[in-house]
Amino acid sequence: MLIRIPSWSAIFLVLLLPSAAFAQFCESLNSLSLPNVIVDRAEVVAAGSFSPSGGNPNSSSRYQDLPAFCRVLLTLTPTPDSDIKMELWLPTDNWNGKYLAVGNGAFTGNVRHSAMAMPLSRGYASSSTDTGHLGNTASFALGHPQKVYDFAWRAVHEMAVTSKALIDTYYDDGLRYSYFTGCSAGGRQAMKEAQRFPADFDGIVAGAPGLDWTGRAAAALRIATHLESNPSARLKQAQRELLYRTALDSCDTNDGVQDGLISNPAQCDIDLEILKCDSNNAGACLSEAQVNTAKMIYSSPINPRTSRPITGLLPGSELGWTDLGWTQSARVTGLEQYRYLVYEDEDWTIDRFEFDRDVAGAERKDDDTLNALNPDLFEFVDLGGKLIAYHGWSDPQISPANATQYYERVSTVMGGREKIHDSMRLFMAPGMGHCAGGPGPNSFDSLTALENWVEKDIAPDSIIAVHRTDGAVDRSRPLCPYPELAVYNGSGSTNEAENFVCRNP
Repeated sequence: MLIRIPSWSAIFLVLLLPSAAFAQFCESLNSLSLPNVIVDRAEVVAAGSFSPSGGNPNSSSRYQDLPAFCRVLLTLTPTPDSDIKMELWLPTDNWNGKYLAVGNGAFTGNVRHSAMAMPLSRGYASSSTDTGHLGNTASFALGHPQKVYDFAWRAVHEMAVTSKALIDTYYDDGLRYSYFTGCSAGGRQAMKEAQRFPADFDGIVAGAPGLDWTGRAAAALRIATHLESNPSARLKQAQRELLYRTALDSCDTNDGVQDGLISNPAQCDIDLEILKCDSNNAGACLSEAQVNTAKMIYSSPINPRTSRPITGLLPGSELGWTDLGWTQSARVTGLEQYRYLVYEDEDWTIDRFEFDRDVAGAERKDDDTLNALNPDLFEFVDLGGKLIAYHGWSDPQISPANATQYYERVSTVMGGREKIHDSMRLFMAPGMGHCAGGPGPNSFDSLTALENWVEKDIAPDSIIAVHRTDGAVDRSRPLCPYPELAVYNGSGSTNEAENFVCRNP
């Protein structure tokens, strides 16, 4: 690695005392001066010695294989009310010439060291931000509108700009490529970058993106409000398992293979009436109230202000549901959205929620701040940016139909799939849950696929995903660029990706 050394004596240190030289130059970043940037601390971390302060001591093992790096802690103040913390990790040796920023989750206000470990181990300079507040709550928004903008989009952009400036200072060789990867709220951040700051990153991975942030909040609270006031309508674990088995019985073989996966749940039609209890309540069944609850969760009511469907959950996700419908995280995030961002009333409770009024009101109040629904990606495409989005079809926390809905809107606005296929591809994973997990192949290397696309112009016509049980791979399958599906070629094991091809439905 070549670094900028201020004097011949420092060069002598590099040759004879590399650790001391790295420490000296890293620590010199403490005196770096940039507008609205405070360097809180810059120090070299020896290989395998990193341990996050205040973290779980048992988690330190994940950092034991990290190489030595220059750790820079900074505070960004783009407005008088901003207090954005970020970290940048700079490899002291074998830098690959690239930068990778990582995203956050929910309303989480913390630097994600665990997410930074992977890119650092691959030779990347890496950064993460707390988005301008501490703690996994939206209470920071009360009386602080600028902090809302920091959380929504400004913190990630300012982090990218600052990281690039420090990388340019630290390394002699120039930055070759910059990337962003995130899932869930991090996927929302990824899409805000492509939409609002298309020059920040050459390539972006947006996993399970919370594009319709206000819509998801409304969808989760719509179900929770109904079930809190109607306990008899709740779907307990036994009923959720019954619905899941029924979904598989109805739609598993729609793709020609019985494998415990639904390849396209959006086309899965379940006759819920057959599950309704008869007069004797014989066998496993659902009451009429429970059938109506299932219909509510699957349904996609219309936002009366925009006429856009607020997408529900899909068949195959039932095992991730809860007694109050959507996941606890979805409900809590929804409550926080309305309590602190929509009504700015910390005493607001979900029994005051009314769907038609509140879904429209939330989107009007947001005004494209947190929501990442703008389908105009023209500038990102014109700049040569590449975007890989992915979503699990069995996600119980952010509706996967939200991803396909957005893809279709982008395609329409930009002139059809052929106009965006060289810049944006969406990969839907059958049987995968929220960002990971589930019975389907749910582990895959989207970053390498993105690198090949950006750096070698090799577009990902498929991405191989695997499923593991007790650490051993027991199933693989190609993920196909939407709307293509993985189709079995008729011979060989259905648990091996090589026996499937991607085809339009």
